[in-house]
Amino acid sequence: MSRVAVHASADVPAPAERVWELLVDWPRHGEWVPFTRAEGGAAEGEGVGAWTGVGPVGFLDTMVISEWRPPTRVAVRHTGRLVRGEGRFDLLDLPGGRCRVTWAELIDLPLGPAGRVGWIAVGPLARLMLHTSLRRLAKLFE
Repeated sequence: MSRVAVHASADVPAPAERVWELLVDWPRHGEWVPFTRAEGGAAEGEGVGAWTGVGPVGFLDTMVISEWRPPTRVAVRHTGRLVRGEGRFDLLDLPGGRCRVTWAELIDLPLGPAGRVGWIAVGPLARLMLHTSLRRLAKLFE
C-alpha cells in the first residue's frame, strides 16, 4: 500500500478558540469546504461523515475522531471504502488575535500501482481543495 501526504495552512484573523468552534461544527463545513456537507461527533471515538460531491455524484468519507484537543487539534482516522488514512487540523495562536490553521492528510492510496498513477492527477486537486477551503475559512472571520 502506498501513502501520500498533503497539507495546507492559512492564517485566520481570529484566535484559535473562536476558529475551533467553527472548525468542529461539522454541519457548517459546507460554508468553507467546497462541495462538502458533514455531520459528526465531538469527542474521541465518535464518528464523522462527510459527503463530497455534486448532487448524487460523489463519495461518503467516514471517519472516527482519534484525537480531540480543543482548541488546538482534532484528528481523524478515515475508515471509508474510498478514503483511508489519517487527517488532522492543527490550530496555533499567533500574535494579534490570529491563528494558523493547518490541515494535513496522510492518505492510503487504493489499487496499488494504479492508485499511485491516479494520484498524479488527483493529488494537485486534493492540494487545491485544502488550500481553497482554508482560504474560505479565513474569509469567514474577516
